[in-house]
Amino acid sequence: MTAGFRAAWHVGRVVSRRAETRSAVRLEIEVPTWPGNHAGSHLDIRLTAPDGYQASRSYSIASSGPATRVVLAVDEVLSGEVSPYVVHDVREGDELEVHGPLGRYFVWTPEDPDPAPVQLIAGGSGVVPLFAMADARERQPHGTDFRLLYSARTPDDVFFASELGALTKTRVDIVHSRRSPLGSPRPPGRLTQESLAELTFPAGVAPRIFVCGPTPFVETVSRWLSELGQDPARIRTERFGGSG
Repeated sequence: MTAGFRAAWHVGRVVSRRAETRSAVRLEIEVPTWPGNHAGSHLDIRLTAPDGYQASRSYSIASSGPATRVVLAVDEVLSGEVSPYVVHDVREGDELEVHGPLGRYFVWTPEDPDPAPVQLIAGGSGVVPLFAMADARERQPHGTDFRLLYSARTPDDVFFASELGALTKTRVDIVHSRRSPLGSPRPPGRLTQESLAELTFPAGVAPRIFVCGPTPFVETVSRWLSELGQDPARIRTERFGGSG
């Protein structure tokens, strides 16, 4: 449970849906009883079949603050029980059961007294909770320096592309592993330890670091960060597998 916001089951209504990437959908859900949430929090969606069978999965929240409208960006896991339904079948006006807000470890709040810069590192759809953090920082007139390093396959796979491009208080660097945008000075290629060092805060400034993405990505990046001298105690991670 997130400190300051009590987790509970809620019923929300989908008020907006649109394609986010080729395999993901963005949903805006109005939840009248939602208490608000910190940036980086997640929630559970529970689906109930006509025969009573239930399945639930956790999804990061792309919004934060006291509002009752919750934004999700759900990427389809082909073998999943919940995400294919959310991506293909949920429509505006549908009701969804959600449980949250959840997660107190992987969150950032504008009231955080730590003055150190914040480094966000995302792989694929792992950018969702990190975007929430950058968006929360964007709404503050003053605060610490933010950087986001985002690894995505192609420009078509970038979540929140227009919003990331509009950020003024977070430096955003996107590494495309398979295809770069036309005219990009950086050729496509996987993130390396060298490019990680180039595109993140150095260990000397003792940044707070949030890493989110598939388990292999998170484990590799965390190891590289430690080898580059970053303090493991300053690194927070959130990973996901393929059970959506």
